[in-house]
Amino acid sequence: MLELLNGAAWLRHIGDRGVKTLDDAQGYIRNGPLQMYARLGFGSYVVESKDTGAAIGTCGLLKRDFLDDVDIGYALLPQHCGRGYASEAASALLCYARDVVGKSRVLATVRAANVDSVRVLEKLGLRFERAMMHPDGDREIQVYAIDFTQ
Repeated sequence: MLELLNGAAWLRHIGDRGVKTLDDAQGYIRNGPLQMYARLGFGSYVVESKDTGAAIGTCGLLKRDFLDDVDIGYALLPQHCGRGYASEAASALLCYARDVVGKSRVLATVRAANVDSVRVLEKLGLRFERAMMHPDGDREIQVYAIDFTQ
């Protein structure tokens, strides 16, 4: 998690979370994904290599205060990008959101410049819904959505 949060792609497309040490990373996990699991029963999951079992990234369902529905988020370590892992993990997570969690609609947020992530979302069937300013006020994001009832 420490490596992922400080990677160039994370910093460029998601933003600096101020996680600079292993203790910071552990706190980030405790105060983010673990709290979300406790509150909602879902959160971010580790994406592992099928070949080695090594952690290669994260993919999860999140509930952000500024969105009406849950959203999917994913990030991979740079050496694992471009191999279809994000699509595979996100596809499985969308099925989980629909079939296990019972969500009829899932969102995703992305910066327009993150063309690789936009391509993944569109491949999975999410469609552009609107642009908005992130509540931090530091960037515009695009909101994509998939509605399982249609």
